[in-house]
Amino acid sequence: MPSTTPDLTLWESTNRQLKNLFPTDIYEMWFSDLVCAHESHGKIVLETSSEFNAIWIENNFLDVISQQARSFAGVPVEIAIEVASPEVGEGSDSEAKDEPRSRIDTQSESRNLEYAGRHQMPAPNRSLLNPSNTFDNFVVGSGSQLAHAASIAVANAPGRAYNPLFVFGETGLGKTHLMHAVAHQMLLNNPAAKIAYISTEKFTNEFIHAIRENKLAKFRKFYRNVDALLVDDIHFLSGKESTQEEFFHTFNDLFESGRQIFLASDRPANEIEKLENRLVSRFQWGLVCDIQAPDFETRVAILRKKAASMKVTLDDEIMDFLAERVSRNVRRMEGALTRIAGYDALIDRKVDLDSVERLLGDLLQEEAASKVTVAQIQQKVADYYQIRLSELVGRRRTSQIVFPRQVAMYISRSLTSDPLKSIGDAFGGRDHGTVIHACKQVENMMEQDGSVKRGVDYLIKQLSSGRA
Repeated sequence: MPSTTPDLTLWESTNRQLKNLFPTDIYEMWFSDLVCAHESHGKIVLETSSEFNAIWIENNFLDVISQQARSFAGVPVEIAIEVASPEVGEGSDSEAKDEPRSRIDTQSESRNLEYAGRHQMPAPNRSLLNPSNTFDNFVVGSGSQLAHAASIAVANAPGRAYNPLFVFGETGLGKTHLMHAVAHQMLLNNPAAKIAYISTEKFTNEFIHAIRENKLAKFRKFYRNVDALLVDDIHFLSGKESTQEEFFHTFNDLFESGRQIFLASDRPANEIEKLENRLVSRFQWGLVCDIQAPDFETRVAILRKKAASMKVTLDDEIMDFLAERVSRNVRRMEGALTRIAGYDALIDRKVDLDSVERLLGDLLQEEAASKVTVAQIQQKVADYYQIRLSELVGRRRTSQIVFPRQVAMYISRSLTSDPLKSIGDAFGGRDHGTVIHACKQVENMMEQDGSVKRGVDYLIKQLSSGRA
């Protein structure tokens, strides 16, 4: 166990160790202005000049500071971060009130992530940007053209182009990539910009933590004073009434002051269950656009770009095979390519199609099982409820037929990536509003009636396992 030297205090020893642990730019950015205001054997009170820095250090580095202090003290050490009071005569009032604007340097954050991996530091409270998720690395296809163009416009004219920007689509299609790319571009244009990228789950957890620790004012000060707020998986606001209330006021503050808001979801705002109408309307104030699954040509282009970045050379037939057989989302395609690249690096022979099929056997089987069609769902539901398929897709509205039809629409929405219009067309040309209503009806019935829930869950399980 390291120990303090006679001429160094506990904080001085800890600070010296932190300087050795962190890259120079990370240390200079967050730790260089920390001053020890009070120190005892079991507690260190540190002061920083900025409340923004205090919040960031508390949320991202408090554990590692405490661990290092404990390694010197031999006992647990409580770390408190406070904001230093400005001295009289230090400057004008306006200068004292202006907080230094923190920037997120992508190269620095990348090294910080590497440090966290090496030392198993707890994940930071706010998500970091992936340095590879830039506009240059995003392959644009017909299904992502609008979202890509809107993201570039927002990055270059935050708060003025489209505010808010609401992008929705199935998982793994590039929503998070675009959000990171927007943040990177904003920082390139203005390195001093305050940008908060966070998932809805983490926003909720931080909100709850702020209430418990009586730090709600700090929480609000941070999120309502950023230049851009990028929130991923906004559909997880569903049913969280207190968090919705807080987000509503955060949204209003940012919007009214011209700061950019970028939201991503797996569904349109009006399809998010238990989301307040006032939030639904605000999410639709700006530009709403969807990202659809890439077509075959785009999938091939994505794979080739990814392979080039990994310095992996594969035959065209293997690329075509991957694009054809692993098509659920981009993330799974890239995962398959990473697996092949690992195999290629370890095995000293050319990768052929047979070895790829063996290597990806489990993934290919899962992909095949997951490709359920609306027609298969209709037949399965009709058989289960003992009605004719023609009745299920027809115009009759008797109770014996309407509910099975709604169940089939609900399962089609759950198990396929077909747009609402296509699902409605498959049920006798009904519109997307009918499909939304059907899904809500089934969800309500499942909550109220256990037998309905068991029946729907059984059908989903059968269809998902390829027993249609």
